[in-house]
Amino acid sequence: MIDMADVMDAQHYRAIVIGRQNKAAGEEWERILEVSCQHYRLTGEAEIEKTPEPMKQLGPKDRQGKFTACYTKKAQPDYKGTLKGGRSVVFEAKHTSGDRLEQSVVTDDQRKRLDRHMALGAECFVMVSFGFREFFKVPWAIFRAMKEHYGRKYIKPEDVQEYKVKYIGGVLRFL
Repeated sequence: MIDMADVMDAQHYRAIVIGRQNKAAGEEWERILEVSCQHYRLTGEAEIEKTPEPMKQLGPKDRQGKFTACYTKKAQPDYKGTLKGGRSVVFEAKHTSGDRLEQSVVTDDQRKRLDRHMALGAECFVMVSFGFREFFKVPWAIFRAMKEHYGRKYIKPEDVQEYKVKYIGGVLRFL
């Protein structure tokens, strides 16, 4: 006979492991993008920075300098900057370990902000990592209308091959 408490414990621990794997993957994706942005900064091609998450400290710092905080606003697009020549660049960064990326991973607030930046002439896109094996710079106009372009509200690597980005010497060549 199956003990439901054991099943619930197994599901709980599986969820914890998946959460930790996703957090680690997100941190690695940000590290790759930070190194790439630093490369473009050093070569004079662009000045691109990660948008800080707006949060409010709720209590005092502990001895290790840690504190409890909460987000004060909805998330903005992940990266903003300026390309050589003066054009703005704004992009969202998404990673999946699966074989598809849902359009819904971009929040309504991020979508609105990307739309506004694009309307003002900024270069807007979504940087996508599929399992750290393939990387794509999908133009925002394509990503936001994927239902019209691909017949569904998700993309697979084979859908966006024309937007593939090379990863050379530890740098994503997205500019």
